[in-house]
Amino acid sequence: MHTQRRGTPYPPLALRLLGVLAVLGLILAGTCALRPAAARAAQRTAAAGTFRNPLNTGPDPFMTYWRGNYYLTTTQGGSIRMWRSPSLSTLLTTAPVTVWTDTDGSRDRDIWAPEFYRFGDRWYLYYTADDGTDDHHRIYVAQSDGDDPAGPYHFKAKLVPPNHASDFAIDPGILQHDGRLYLAYSGINQYQHNGINIAPLSNPYTVSGDAVAIDAAGGCPEVREGPEFLYRNGRTWMTYSTCDTGKPDYQVWMMSLPSGSDPLVPGNWRQHQGPVFSRADGHGVFGPGHHAFFRSPDGTQDWIVYHAKTTSAYTYGDRTTRAQRIGWNADGSPALGVPLATGATQDLPSGDPGPGAYWINDDGRSDGAGTVTYTGSWNSGTGCAVQCFWGDDHWSATAGNTATFTFTGIRIALLSVRDTGNGYAALSVDGGPEQRIDYYGAIRTGETLQFLSPALPYGRHTLRVRVTGEHDGQSQASYVSVDRAEVYVN
Repeated sequence: MHTQRRGTPYPPLALRLLGVLAVLGLILAGTCALRPAAARAAQRTAAAGTFRNPLNTGPDPFMTYWRGNYYLTTTQGGSIRMWRSPSLSTLLTTAPVTVWTDTDGSRDRDIWAPEFYRFGDRWYLYYTADDGTDDHHRIYVAQSDGDDPAGPYHFKAKLVPPNHASDFAIDPGILQHDGRLYLAYSGINQYQHNGINIAPLSNPYTVSGDAVAIDAAGGCPEVREGPEFLYRNGRTWMTYSTCDTGKPDYQVWMMSLPSGSDPLVPGNWRQHQGPVFSRADGHGVFGPGHHAFFRSPDGTQDWIVYHAKTTSAYTYGDRTTRAQRIGWNADGSPALGVPLATGATQDLPSGDPGPGAYWINDDGRSDGAGTVTYTGSWNSGTGCAVQCFWGDDHWSATAGNTATFTFTGIRIALLSVRDTGNGYAALSVDGGPEQRIDYYGAIRTGETLQFLSPALPYGRHTLRVRVTGEHDGQSQASYVSVDRAEVYVN
């Protein structure tokens, strides 16, 4: 049937000790009256080398590293926006660039799942769009005017296999096999309304023959979508997402094709049994999927970028973009591993320059020059478990209570629980004007991005969170949750 698409292996003890040593080192350094540049270098050293998810608040990510920058797209709906950053750790704070909009009413709505590939000296932006009716989704491609992933782009073509000229089609991915190009996508076939199809391409923007249907297994009956490809060990590996993406069991399955075999012969594809990337309840990760692969800046590591949720409830919301390193099994197949919790501290990809960010926990622990203090009586505990960073948070509904983060850097982000009993907080940076933020959520979610400060001059700053005691008509109470802060150094 057709359906509408749309907490943590916490840092180990060793990292806790390193965080304490880093803070002590900075305190001692302060007694030496370091010049600002030297102080900044010390802080950058403390923060360099690690990052934490999420990388973006959108779903359906695709990412490439190209000439000194990561380029990321996610589903935005009315346009295609792209985020560019030299480090994975600072993608969340990067301002997006709108690289594509359309004025043609037949294809300017519900723009989903963009992907971009370089062929020759041009980039090709593949996406699906409709006129406002879901079943009118078709696949399109735009071509860059120059050799820049961020465009500008111009419309190039509609990609329609002759045998599916009037059929629903989404989630384009490009298969490169034995020197030829193929369009892989999710669309109507004899197996699913959203099933895997593959069609030949004579060039990056021309379909040259009928699509063939692939009978891909998946554990759920309704969806096979988002095909992606890895090439190694004499085989092409096709991974794809299964189940309705609103379900917590949205997951990734895999098939493979030997080099020299025709991908348009369905029987040449070998099915891997069982999911290769799926929910990890103990890490607070649900519905991991709609993914892509990218290489580390130095080309030595393989990484997956994907979306997942922090709730087991059925919802299309709360899908955020995450990344983690993958490996390879002894039999030559990719080992995608287990999804890590949102706040898990990971090493940056090899060759990533950093420096990035450091964290401040709600109990005042930090792996950098940061802390948090409270006024008034706040509740605290570990009831939120894997939905919270380090498994704990603070919360209060008492008007006038405050939590003040003190940090050294250029920007701060707050991530915490949204819930049906949450209300408004008033936030102010360095004692400036307050901004009201609603912490309410129709479904309880953890480590949700609540606030991202504007860019600040490098130095010591404060962010005060004040409980207002107010809430909107949907909420049952006025609680404000304090969990994790990410402080950005560069």
